[in-house]
Amino acid sequence: MNSWFLLQSGNCDPAYNMALDEALLEAVARLRSPVLRFYGWTGPAATFGYFQRYAEVECATSLRPLIRRPTGGGIVPHDVDWTYSLVFPPGHEWHALKAEDSYRRVHEWIRSAFARLDVAAELAPKSHPAGPGQCFVGYEKSDLLWRGKKIAGAAQRRNKLGLLIQGSVQPPRPLARAAWQQAMCDVGQMAPETKWSDFEPDQPLCRRADVLVCQKYSQREFITKR
Repeated sequence: MNSWFLLQSGNCDPAYNMALDEALLEAVARLRSPVLRFYGWTGPAATFGYFQRYAEVECATSLRPLIRRPTGGGIVPHDVDWTYSLVFPPGHEWHALKAEDSYRRVHEWIRSAFARLDVAAELAPKSHPAGPGQCFVGYEKSDLLWRGKKIAGAAQRRNKLGLLIQGSVQPPRPLARAAWQQAMCDVGQMAPETKWSDFEPDQPLCRRADVLVCQKYSQREFITKR
């Protein structure tokens, strides 16, 4: 049985959202199954890539707070978007993929989910950058497009602990978020013998996320480190 965990986090503090994703990456080898997490935000915020320069980000968006992600990529506004993360243990087939292949694969998954909701989207065949480091200005190869506009992007971090994908979706028209999340699960379950199990973070995982909030993601020193 191909067992996957499903974590519905609800709306969380921006620093906690990033901390929990990193804590999941650290714990996924122990969990021994991939985790799909859906989450929201307690208020408007923006995240930016681990390697971006804070001074440039500060000038490029008016959204606050600004939180540095554990993954790469550009500035992502979190005011009207739907966010998710995927975490895979080392040795899983997704962990073995090249970055461009896992990027394409996750957006094919999202495209199939939107198709169930009668939204016809397509993967970008090539890059069309149009803004300095802003995720939803222009698009990259394999981003998800609707009528030529980017509606889904993602960032990744792959290391010996596993693979973390953090993604953002900007729905192209009024849709129920719950319907999209259900479509994501339905499409994911089409793989042979895939089974979803509701996941509740255990105490070690929660404690690690709290530590990362206090010592990293809420610290100005980390946020402005570049």
